[in-house]
Amino acid sequence: MDIILQYFSDFTPLQLQQLTALDAVYREWNEKINVISRKDIDSLYEKHVLHSLSIAAAVDIPAGTQVLDLGTGGGFPGIPLAIFFPEVQFHLVDSIGKKIKVVQAVVEALELKNVTTAHSRAEEIKNRKFDVVVSRAVAPLGDLWSWSKPLLKKAQSGKQKTENDEEAASGLICLKGGDLSQEISESGCAPTLLDIYDLFPLEYFMEKYVVLVTR
Repeated sequence: MDIILQYFSDFTPLQLQQLTALDAVYREWNEKINVISRKDIDSLYEKHVLHSLSIAAAVDIPAGTQVLDLGTGGGFPGIPLAIFFPEVQFHLVDSIGKKIKVVQAVVEALELKNVTTAHSRAEEIKNRKFDVVVSRAVAPLGDLWSWSKPLLKKAQSGKQKTENDEEAASGLICLKGGDLSQEISESGCAPTLLDIYDLFPLEYFMEKYVVLVTR
């Protein structure tokens, strides 16, 4: 938890309580259903929570935004982002039922009112559109973009600005690592890459990126 407070400080007491509770809740559920590798559970806050929050450090997500976490796995990046942005609505989906069972248990334990979950694939989501799709290392960028496009609201003319006059998040935001040149070339996208090591200069984040694709 201390590593989170090195980079973020403006938390409410409720947010601090929720972030602190993550460790015990994930340890309990990971004993029943392994959603985080045994060697990574002791690095939960660095490798999962802080990694997820690199999106919050890179872009602002305004209140009222509808966000889909596609292939959420154990709830990342969606659950840390939902704690960070309590006025944003998150829908976390995964095609593996036991993972969503854990995610739903974490949501209930933390009493996250801004999160819904579903055992679903992207192509099974009907009659619903989102402002932002987030994802963490689920699939190649081209696949993520093809799944995301039908689920994204149409781009507005002119960029929406936040209260701080920052550009509001929109489109696909994914977390990826390594040499992405071939993956980007094959995707047909023209993404913006933000180096997470510039945000959090820790060895774990070397060659890890926040990848932004807008419509």
